[in-house]
Amino acid sequence: MKKSIISLTLILGFTSSLFAGNPDRSGSAGASHLLVNPWARSSGLGNSSLSSVTGVESVFLNVAGLAFTKKTELLFTNTQYFVGTGIQLNAAAFGQKVGKSGAFALSVVNMNFGDIARTTEALPEGGIGSFTVNYSNIGISFAKEFSNSIYGGLTVRLISEAIYNVRSQGVAFDAGIRYVTGEKDNVRFGITLRNVGPPMKYKGDGMTVSAVIPSSGNTLTVEQRSQPYEMPSMVNVGFGYDFLMKNSMKLTANAAYTSNSFSKDQIALGLEYNLRNRLFLRGGFQQDIGTNTTYNAKSALSGPTGGMTIQLPAGDNGSVIGLDYSYRLTNPFNGIHSMGIHITL
Repeated sequence: MKKSIISLTLILGFTSSLFAGNPDRSGSAGASHLLVNPWARSSGLGNSSLSSVTGVESVFLNVAGLAFTKKTELLFTNTQYFVGTGIQLNAAAFGQKVGKSGAFALSVVNMNFGDIARTTEALPEGGIGSFTVNYSNIGISFAKEFSNSIYGGLTVRLISEAIYNVRSQGVAFDAGIRYVTGEKDNVRFGITLRNVGPPMKYKGDGMTVSAVIPSSGNTLTVEQRSQPYEMPSMVNVGFGYDFLMKNSMKLTANAAYTSNSFSKDQIALGLEYNLRNRLFLRGGFQQDIGTNTTYNAKSALSGPTGGMTIQLPAGDNGSVIGLDYSYRLTNPFNGIHSMGIHITL
C-alpha cells in the first residue's frame, strides 16, 4: 500500500509540472468539443467525479472507472448545449466486461450546429442554401483492475471536424488511474491525462481559391494551407469519499482539479446522494482559477450544476434501467440540459 501511494504521488507531481495551466493561450487550441461532457450523470456533478465515476460513462472523465463494469452496459444521452443556440450533442456508448479484471467500451459522440446560411463575398446576404457543421469523435477504451486498489485504462479517440467542403481529422489519447483505499473502499484518488495527440489541420476544396488571369483567360487555382492546431490537452486530479449511512443510503463527496494547457485551470466540487441505488440526487460547482494577463474573461461553464437519476430493476438477473438528467447554469445563454438512459444487462 505504501509503494502504491508513493507511485501515485510521483505521477501526480510529474504530470502537474508537465501540464501547467496557461490562460494566455486561450482559444489557440482546436477540437474544443473534446472538452464537452456528453453524459448526464457526471455532468450533474460539475465534472468533479473523476475518482468516483464507474462503468461506461467513465470514458470521458477517467477511463480507469470502466474497469468497474460488471456485465454489459448501454448508454444514450441527448444534450441541448447552450440552449438558444440550436447546438445539440448525441452520444451513445457500449461497455462489456472482458475476463475477470478487464472491460472494453465503444463510444460515439456527435455535435451538430444545425443549418447555417451559406454566404459568399458576392452574396453576403445568403439566399443560396445552407450547410451544416459536424464535430464527432469515436472512442475505443480498455480498462483493467491491476490489484484490489489500483485500476487503469486507456482510450484511443478518432476525431473529425467537417463542413461540406473542408474537413480535419485526428487522433487523441486519454489515460487514467484510480487508487481505492479505506476499510470499506470508500476513499478514492484519481488522475487522468486527456486529449493528447498530434496537431490537426484543415484540408479540402474549401481551402482553394480560383481566379481568371486577364491576359490569357486561363483559370488559376491556388490551394491555401491551413495552420496546424493543437489538442486541448489537460491533466485532472480528483478525490472522492463515501459517507456510508444506514438503510442502504450513501453520500459521496467529490473534488477535482483540472490543469488546462490552453485556458485557465478549474476546480470542481460535487455531492451525490444515493438512496438504495434507486434514486440519485446530485449537485456540483465548477470555478475558474488563476488570472489572465490579457483579459479577465471567465468560462461560460463556471457555476452551479445539478441532476438526478431514477433507476429501477429490469429483471431477476440484476439488470437495471435508469433515466438520467442534469442541468448546468451558463453565463451567457440559457444553460445546458442533458437527458439520457442507461441500461445494465
